[in-house]
Amino acid sequence: MAEGFPERYSRQLPIIGKEGQDKLRKATITIIGVGGLGGIVSYYLVSAGIKHLKIVDGDRVEESNLNRQILYSTDDIGKVKVEVAAEKLKRINPDVVIEPYHTLLSEDNVEEIIDKSTLVIDALDKWSSRFILNKACVEKKIPLIHGGVEGLLGQLIVIIPGKTPCLKCVLPKKPPEKRGLPILGPTPGIIGSMQALEAIKFITGIGKIQAGIVILFNGYNNEIRKIPIRRNSKCPICGGINKHS
Repeated sequence: MAEGFPERYSRQLPIIGKEGQDKLRKATITIIGVGGLGGIVSYYLVSAGIKHLKIVDGDRVEESNLNRQILYSTDDIGKVKVEVAAEKLKRINPDVVIEPYHTLLSEDNVEEIIDKSTLVIDALDKWSSRFILNKACVEKKIPLIHGGVEGLLGQLIVIIPGKTPCLKCVLPKKPPEKRGLPILGPTPGIIGSMQALEAIKFITGIGKIQAGIVILFNGYNNEIRKIPIRRNSKCPICGGINKHS
């Protein structure tokens, strides 16, 4: 035991302290999408000691997933992703409650899924679903950490309703959907790790949350750019709320 906590947390306790570990132990995080990004995020959040993790994905494991989706192996092909992920995450840390949802996110189920979440992780690959999630999180005032990848490129946005721009502020028009995006495995590994780090920082209060900016990662030259973004007071999603409402 390390200061009243399991030994598994001994290397992070000097950084986040017992108070930070307690906050993680009380947090509920919902991850939408358990593929390249979501697999990485869930792995690190479970390892860090998040109390309750809800994982949402409507797909089954495909062979083409295996170059980047670290929770799955060849033996898992054809199996329900969230069921495989829940089993493997539980083996990593049996103290964490894993709640799998084998479903596609929709306007009909999004509010129920994210209800009572401390924060939500956007690990999706479809813009239509991302905008449904963004709207619901803003309306319920639940912080949202968006991540996206393609090829060797990635992006990250931390959205705190009433305080920072929402996804609709940054992208007023929904980008075109692309199927079968080319992705090199380390790219979602990097962005997913950044999403997990921002989630832990937000919950524990350590460091500086990367809110109010878009982080752009370019793996071709390992360049990271931070671009300031501003709320749109006329945004149809978040323009009418503030951090005190």
